[in-house]
Amino acid sequence: MNKTELIDHIAQQADISKTAAARALEAVIGGVRATLEKGDSVTLVGFGTFAVGERIARTGRDPRTGAAITIEAAKIPKFRAGKALKDALN
Repeated sequence: MNKTELIDHIAQQADISKTAAARALEAVIGGVRATLEKGDSVTLVGFGTFAVGERIARTGRDPRTGAAITIEAAKIPKFRAGKALKDALN
């Protein structure tokens, strides 16, 4: 399912227009993004938790030349599925 299909699904399930569904989806995504940018986590009970992870700096290899390169530390988004979502899939 892509974003357009998700908007269609939301509009149908909530009995709202596609425009309103698109605004609602953008609001949710924007809220999650803003919270993660602050370094906090977002927990949706029954679905899962979005959090920020830390990746330490490390040494890697350039695949073309084989030369050693330094890969900088980075913050990465993480998602941990909740129990209800795991149970629904199994």
